Amino acid sequence: MNTIEWNDFEKIELRVGTIIDAQDFPEARNPAYKLQVNFGDDIGIKKSSAQITDLYSKADLIGKQVVAVVNFPPKQIGPVISECLITGFHREDGKVVLTTPDSEVPNGSRLA
Repeated sequence: MNTIEWNDFEKIELRVGTIIDAQDFPEARNPAYKLQVNFGDDIGIKKSSAQITDLYSKADLIGKQVVAVVNFPPKQIGPVISECLITGFHREDGKVVLTTPDSEVPNGSRLA
């Protein structure tokens, strides 16, 4: 395992946001959704793609709060420019479980 310095961790903006839109992403190499996530007034709405179709339907995702890295540079993923990285954990079967707060918090809140 690589170690990092505290100031390296402080550079990562892990914020909570609410998914407000989820669409199919048929152009993706692996099954994925195109998401829009509301991170509150200071950060706004950011787009992302997420390979989470195994465990989540589009309907399941609307209104769900997720944890994302919001300060990566935009990344082109097929025809979509991803503006944030939605976080999750791989299960043994390879499916991704989203990182979510267990109680609602204000959009844009930073991981403490």
